[in-house]
Amino acid sequence: MRLSEAKGFFAISLIAIFVVGKAAAAETSHCDKPLYLTFDTGHMEIAPFVADVLKRKGILVTFFAADEKTKLGDSSLSSYWAPWWHARAVEGHAFASHTMDHTYWRADAGTKGTPMFKVRSSAGPQAGKDLAISAAQYCEEIGRASTRLHEITGKAPLPLFRAPGGKISPTLLTAAKSCGYAHVGWSPAGFLGDELPSAQFSNAALLKKALDNIRSGDILLAHLGIWSRKDPWAPAVLEPLIDGLKQRGFCFRTLADHPDYRGWLAGKR
Repeated sequence: MRLSEAKGFFAISLIAIFVVGKAAAAETSHCDKPLYLTFDTGHMEIAPFVADVLKRKGILVTFFAADEKTKLGDSSLSSYWAPWWHARAVEGHAFASHTMDHTYWRADAGTKGTPMFKVRSSAGPQAGKDLAISAAQYCEEIGRASTRLHEITGKAPLPLFRAPGGKISPTLLTAAKSCGYAHVGWSPAGFLGDELPSAQFSNAALLKKALDNIRSGDILLAHLGIWSRKDPWAPAVLEPLIDGLKQRGFCFRTLADHPDYRGWLAGKR
C-alpha cells in the first residue's frame, strides 16, 4: 500500500470510528423508553455476528462474562478472545462478571454466622463437580472474572454480577454485596429464548414474542452462543429485534444507566 493510500485508509477508519461513536452517543443521550440489552458468554461462535450487528445499529449493551468453553476448544476469556473483548470496550460497551468458572449456586449450606454454598461449575478445573464453598470463595469466583475482564479490555467492569442460570438465594446476595457486587437478573419479558430448543421455539416465534411483550425499562437476556440450540438465535433474531424495538420508540442503554443500580454504582466510584 502506497503512503497516500495508507493515509486515505487511516482517515476513512477514523471517520468510521467517529460515526459509530456518534451514533452510540446519540442512542444513549435522548432515551424516553430505555431497554437494557445484556449478553452472557457462551460457545462464542456467534460473537463476531453479534458485534457486527451492535456496531451497525449503533447500540451499547452490557456483557456478563465467564471463562466458558468455546467451539474453538479454548475458553471465552482466553488470550485468543482478548482482542474481541478489547474492541467492545473501545466501542463503549459495559462489562460485568458471570463468575469465572460459570459456577451455579445449588443450595445454601453452613450456619447463619458462617454461610456456605453448594455449587457446581460448568467450566474450569472443577467443572461438573459438586462442591461446598465459603462466601469468601464465592466472592473470589465473581472477582476473578471481573479482574480478567479488566485485564483484557482495559476498562473497569461494573461492580455487578449475574449468577449462572439466575440461581440465587438471599444469603448469596448478601454475601456478594458484602464483597462489592450487586446481582442483575432479567425481566420476565426480557428472556429472549435463545436457550430454548429450536424445534419447539422457532426464531420467528421468539422474535414475535419479544416484540409483543417487551416494555420500557426491561433488562433483556441473550447469550454469545448456546450449545443446545440448533438454529442460532443471532444474528437471525437479533437484528430484526433491534430494528423492531427502535420502530416502537425504544432505545438502548448499558446497566451503568439503570435506575435500580445508579445508587449502588455511584457508591462504588
